Amino acid sequence: MKRLRLVLWILVALVLIAAGALLLFRERLSQPLPDQEQASAIKLSGPFTLVGTDALPFDSRSLAGRPYAIFFGFTHCPDVCPTTLARLVRLRQQLAGKQPFAILFVTVDPERDGPTEMRNYVDLFGSPVIGLTGSPQQIAQVNKKFGIFSEKHPGENGAYTVDHTATVLLFDRHGDFQSTIAPDEADSAALDKLKRLTTNS
Repeated sequence: MKRLRLVLWILVALVLIAAGALLLFRERLSQPLPDQEQASAIKLSGPFTLVGTDALPFDSRSLAGRPYAIFFGFTHCPDVCPTTLARLVRLRQQLAGKQPFAILFVTVDPERDGPTEMRNYVDLFGSPVIGLTGSPQQIAQVNKKFGIFSEKHPGENGAYTVDHTATVLLFDRHGDFQSTIAPDEADSAALDKLKRLTTNS
């Protein structure tokens, strides 16, 4: 009987460990990307082609010579996406009254976010934001290039939402990854990163 109890306790412990590991894995997927120190070893970015709000191809090489911030989200996003884009616009306006870096918004929901939807959405922010969409294959390819996680979660009556990386990625005018801005990062720290990005690029 004692041996049976021991076996049962071991099985319970293994189940708890497995459950904890699964929860940790899911939690890590939803976390922001690492900052420059850790992400420098990750080959982020690379040439890509998507579709702009004018329904024409957008080639990433058109960004040459200009630093940029890129954020991945979707137009049906209830909070993180509009908050992040509004924040980037506000921070950009604080940099010497000019627009020293481009803001790119790439959808992770190409099924609902076509060029028209993206144009109507980015126009809401009252400052130039480059909205980009594409085919599901194009979006998946770009997500991989930038190390972006996204996962669709079905709801009721055919509705769904999309979990996605909520970190802003910063690239210099040469297209090299420089840093990140996390959702919970203080504006002062984010502004310092943007100043370095636009000064040192």
